[in-house]
Amino acid sequence: MKFVARFSPWTVTASVLIGTSLVWIFSYSTINIGGVVAQFRPTPTGISPSKQPGSPPVLSYWISGTRGEKNRVLRLLKAVYHPRNRYLLHLDADSTDDEKTQLALSVQSDRIFQTFGNVDVVNKTYAVDRTGPSLVAATLRGASILLRTSFDWDWFIALSSSDYPIVTQDDLLHALAPLPRDLNFIDYTSDLGWKRFQRFQKMVVDPSLYNDKNTKLIFSKDSRDIPDTFTLFTGSPWMILTRSVMEHCVESSWDNLPRKLLMYFTNTPYTMESYFQTVILNSPRFKNTTVKHDMRYIKWDNPPKLESLALNLTHYREMTESGAAFARRFQEDDSILRKIDKSILSRSGDGVVFGSWCSTDAKKKKNRCSSNWDGDIDVVKPTASGRKLRKLLSKLVLVENPGYL
Repeated sequence: MKFVARFSPWTVTASVLIGTSLVWIFSYSTINIGGVVAQFRPTPTGISPSKQPGSPPVLSYWISGTRGEKNRVLRLLKAVYHPRNRYLLHLDADSTDDEKTQLALSVQSDRIFQTFGNVDVVNKTYAVDRTGPSLVAATLRGASILLRTSFDWDWFIALSSSDYPIVTQDDLLHALAPLPRDLNFIDYTSDLGWKRFQRFQKMVVDPSLYNDKNTKLIFSKDSRDIPDTFTLFTGSPWMILTRSVMEHCVESSWDNLPRKLLMYFTNTPYTMESYFQTVILNSPRFKNTTVKHDMRYIKWDNPPKLESLALNLTHYREMTESGAAFARRFQEDDSILRKIDKSILSRSGDGVVFGSWCSTDAKKKKNRCSSNWDGDIDVVKPTASGRKLRKLLSKLVLVENPGYL
């Protein structure tokens, strides 16, 4: 359901104030672990990933869901878990207090998460409309927390409860290992097409930016001109971005572009399809760091609708041959998820996906690593899928950025 309104001067003023508030929040906010991240955070044992040359990268995951999706978020966490990585979980403002508490308790009670202390749960949730700028605001807030709570990660990956990996973390880390850490995997184009009017000239207000519950966008009858001080880009809302890009968007003190664009996109629908693309491609520092691949397998209707198709077993072969690292959209506990767990991830029950970091003896004990961990988190053991993905990414980098490799 869309709400249509003609904006009054007061509404425009409110939009400017919202944008200004967002800029202030992401520029000057500080992190209080007890207040922003759940107090149930496990105590780490002091095991840290190696950052020596030749070591695999460290990934940070922002995993989000909504009401009724606690179990889906946990399943996704375990499917993408690796002790090298960092994880931040978020249930939005439509979720209940009980769901949020149960999610945090599930993290607290897991022996592996306790051992490595690399999974956090956001205590204060945010209202989100997934078609509006509030989704970008929540993503930037997640990145801000990860930047301040962990200093060793290289890439930022945002996943929703409808996503699922189609390679192991050992495979993904192996594929990324030889690449420069300043490459951004992002799909983009400056050819706006039909989006020129529908996405960029139409104006919206996203009440989720200032309400405490998820609220639908308000669409204006008015329109605006395309900006001429920067070039608009659009593309996939799914991407893998570098730490330096996230720092640039969250806390840059030398370039006003991220703040300017954040205020512009405050009145733009489907902001996740354009904000990061426009920041990166208009920045002299980052515009030559792109790899035009979002690493996602997504199936669309013909012609495409607003929501992608729900994947099922009929898509399995094409999906596994796509060269992607993640796929979407999955329905809860669909048979294709069980197939992925069994045939790709070798994940059983409600456990995590194991790799070289988990000892052989522990694997034999019903696929559970105890707190007496004795593996090596700096070693990855790729499958054929990981080697294939590594070749694909290296080839893409050579084609688009031949000076990098």
